[in-house]
Amino acid sequence: MGVHESIAEVFRVEYARVVASVLRIVREIDAAEDVVQEAFAQALDHWPARGIPDRPGAWLLTTARRRALDRLRRARRMDARADALAYEAGLGARDERPEVADPESIPDDRLRLIFTCCHPELSADSRVALTLRLVGGLSTVEIARAFLVPEATIAQRLVRAKRTIRDRELPYEVPEGDELSARLPAVLAVVYLIFNEGYAAHTGDALVRDDLCVEAIRLGGMLVELMPEEPEVLGLLALMELQASRAAARVDAAGNLVLLADQDRVRWDRARIERGLAWLERAGSIERAGPYQLQAAIAACHARAASWDATEWPRIVWLYATLAAVAPSPVVELNRAAAIGMAEGPAAGLAALDRMDPPLLAAYHLFPAARGDFLRRLGRAAEAAIEYRAALRLVDNARERAFLAARLAECETAAAG
Repeated sequence: MGVHESIAEVFRVEYARVVASVLRIVREIDAAEDVVQEAFAQALDHWPARGIPDRPGAWLLTTARRRALDRLRRARRMDARADALAYEAGLGARDERPEVADPESIPDDRLRLIFTCCHPELSADSRVALTLRLVGGLSTVEIARAFLVPEATIAQRLVRAKRTIRDRELPYEVPEGDELSARLPAVLAVVYLIFNEGYAAHTGDALVRDDLCVEAIRLGGMLVELMPEEPEVLGLLALMELQASRAAARVDAAGNLVLLADQDRVRWDRARIERGLAWLERAGSIERAGPYQLQAAIAACHARAASWDATEWPRIVWLYATLAAVAPSPVVELNRAAAIGMAEGPAAGLAALDRMDPPLLAAYHLFPAARGDFLRRLGRAAEAAIEYRAALRLVDNARERAFLAARLAECETAAAG
């Protein structure tokens, strides 16, 4: 790896910590980003000639904070608060040597940054974009490319999010007590949404986008680092590791969808499975688990099974029932019905689906796809074809469309014969 690539990697890894630290001083997101970009530019000027420092993150952090204080001084807004911050960080107001500050004395404000980015007053799209930008360090172009939307769309979301934070004076802080418990699900939901868009892309030609999966897992690891005793944080990281372990086996050589039942388990990433199982164990008892722990426990059943037939389907049914009680949703009920179909047969699965309220899943392609699968397995090909046609009308991803079209053709042939 060349020096410029190394600098870019350092910048990506340290971006959230440096932005969060600077934001404590300048109190404006745009100003904080500008200062960090200036520190990065200074690194690009100095490091190729002088070598990368032993502690490059500390160098960037200290340089950015000094620049932030300089910016306040130039704007004649160097008040007592900024002076106190400079003293706290070990940065003398006239000190021109970035390496003299002890970065260990500078508080890690990344958790403040994460909760600000995921504030419930921001729209879901804005939370995702702002988290990827400020916490993940992705550029606007990278975020737009990952979600297959125009760059201008992502730029607008970022502008709206920053404006909302400024105009509504949303606090740059980590909530405490009951408020922390109330706000944490929003944070976890943003990270998991990023992961899901990578693991099962809604649009485009690729079924899996590894870059988003990796980024979400990195964000999950950051949360565990900052909240090491929070069971649901551990559960989310376990869930993402376990699901990501199957990513390579979810598509064939041509990029087409391979169902879990047909996947080559030799291709599963055993290292990810071991990490996921370890995080899940660390999260604690499943009896008092939250939704991410429960979903991770379901993923663990698949990870531990030597084959599709060896899967503990009755336990998965129980876990989905428990999940439905903790976090009820139509999608959870759909997944529970699918598990019932595996544990008790397709007729039982179809009956469970038919007890659901279809309007709640009217726009979700997996509902008619699941009905089609049960009907196909029951030998009711003509009815299955109707369901597959309905699913095709609802899905945008090219790989999923190809899979459903193949199933439809199979059922049409069977019905005609």
